[in-house]
Amino acid sequence: MEKLLAKALGQDVTKLATQEKQLLLSRLLARLAHEIRNPLSSLDIHVQLLEEDLGQATQQVREKAAGRFEIIHGELHRLENIVKHFLSLAGPSSLDLQPVEVTKIVAHVCELLRPEAAVRGIAIVVTLPDTLPSVPADPGPLTQALVNLVINAIQAIDRDGRVEVIARTDETGEILSIEVCDTGPGIPSEKQSAIFEPFFTTKAEGSGLGLWIVQQIITAHGGLVEVSNPANGGAAFTVHLPLRKKENADG
Repeated sequence: MEKLLAKALGQDVTKLATQEKQLLLSRLLARLAHEIRNPLSSLDIHVQLLEEDLGQATQQVREKAAGRFEIIHGELHRLENIVKHFLSLAGPSSLDLQPVEVTKIVAHVCELLRPEAAVRGIAIVVTLPDTLPSVPADPGPLTQALVNLVINAIQAIDRDGRVEVIARTDETGEILSIEVCDTGPGIPSEKQSAIFEPFFTTKAEGSGLGLWIVQQIITAHGGLVEVSNPANGGAAFTVHLPLRKKENADG
């Protein structure tokens, strides 16, 4: 983290307190968000123009392209939400809490990432009870958190394995948990305390921000994230969300 901040900001940060480093990181991410937003807006405009151009194509071509455009728009929207989240780090964050059906978010995320997982020979399995209560949450950031966890699991496995997403409530009925398990190598015990630090990663293809963003989002919801190595192997990341709105979850 210190090396990246020093390189990006052009100053020595080794002697700064943790809080000051976090402030610098927030400013860096805000700058990054602004740099991403410009080409993102351009992409959105040109995708719309491309859709208009294809309006003159045959019905078969339009039907074939419709599903792909739906995915593109969905991913552009997700990127925009990431940018908004990065920008919020420079100032007070806020959430638009509303009753959210976790089953729908889990299904959406798993369907979104299933093609990428399939290319790697990885199966995504969903285990849900017949009914789950709605949870007070902001659906955009919560979806992003789950996307990050499933992508993290896929990258941990690399090839040929299984990712399981499990949702349940606890015995008290006050907490809803979402667990993402993988059949990867697991997280060494000495690294588990650092796994949520910004820019910390154990994977060659990881940025080190995905799990940190997950923690920021879930903490803002008044919840917490835990990591463990199950007895049967792999790693498990569990998100615990309160089923009742907490004061620190509304920004």
